[in-house]
Amino acid sequence: METVRLGTEGAYPPFAYLNDDRNLEGFEIDLGEEMCRRVQLKCQWVVNDWDSIIPNLQDEKYDAIMAAMSITEERDKLVDFTQPYYPPEASRFAALAGADESVTRGRVAVQEATVQADYLDGRVAQLKEYQLAEETIDAVLQGQADSVFAGASYLREILPESEGRLAYMGPQVVLEKGTGIAVREGDEALLEKLDHAISMMKEDGSLNELIAKWFGDAGQTF
Repeated sequence: METVRLGTEGAYPPFAYLNDDRNLEGFEIDLGEEMCRRVQLKCQWVVNDWDSIIPNLQDEKYDAIMAAMSITEERDKLVDFTQPYYPPEASRFAALAGADESVTRGRVAVQEATVQADYLDGRVAQLKEYQLAEETIDAVLQGQADSVFAGASYLREILPESEGRLAYMGPQVVLEKGTGIAVREGDEALLEKLDHAISMMKEDGSLNELIAKWFGDAGQTF
C-alpha cells in the first residue's frame, strides 16, 4: 500500500493537536485516516512548525499539508489545494473580560503567516505575531497584547479553559474560502485521490458527522 506523508502543525485544536500522551488527535487526524482508507493509502503524519510548513512541502519532506490551512489566492500561487473539507468560518477577537472594543484596534496578537495576520496588517495600532496559536492567548493573559484575533473554532476550544478571564470581542470576519489540503504544484495524481475521498465523504454524510463530533453544534457543515 502506498504511503502518503501528511504534514500537520499539531497545535491547533480541534483540528489537530498533541494529547497528554503526546499523540496526535483531532478532526483532521480522524478525517485523514478515513480518507486514506477510502483511497487505499497509508497515512504517515509529520509534525512541522507552522512557519515552515509550505517550504518543507516544497522540499518534499512530506507529500501534503493537512493543518487547518485556509485556501487563499496567495497560497494558491505556491501549492495546489483540494476542495474544502471544512467550510469557510469566521475569525473573531477575544480579550480580557470587561475590556471595551477599542482593544480590537490596539495591540493585537495573531499567529504568524495566517489569514488573520494578513487581514490585520496596517489595520491596528500594533500587530504582534507569534509562532504558535497558544502563544497569542498567553500574550493577552499576560498583558503583552490587548486582544487576540483567531479562527472562531479555535477560540471556542480555548475560551472555556480561561475560566471566564477571556471573552469574545467585536465583530466576526470571514476571511477565507474554506480549509483544504495542500499538495505540491503539479502533483495531480495525489490531488485527484484526496479530492475523490473528500467528495465521497461529503456525499455519504460522513464528513458532516466528523465535523459534528469535533466541533459540536457550532461546527460549519456541508
